[in-house]
Amino acid sequence: MTPGLIYALAGVALFVLGLAGLILLTSALRRILAFNLMGSGVFLVLVGLAQRDGGVDPVPQAMVLTGIVVAVAATALALALARRLVIPLEKTEK
Repeated sequence: MTPGLIYALAGVALFVLGLAGLILLTSALRRILAFNLMGSGVFLVLVGLAQRDGGVDPVPQAMVLTGIVVAVAATALALALARRLVIPLEKTEK
């Protein structure tokens, strides 16, 4: 087994765990975290598949770095929207 294949299999496992969390969990925060776990799995699969003959292909590496930046921004937006959604509900219940 090559290291790239191990990374790819670990990425698939992370993606499946995140998908299960996304389907089974009801809390908005936990769903956001599960979605991030799925994204990390995809990034790990891309990094694992980018290794060829002992060398590394720089294009998938650059795509993963760009994807990480986009994922952080999307997570911040999702958390802000979740906070805005939950806080008015708490104020009306009191």
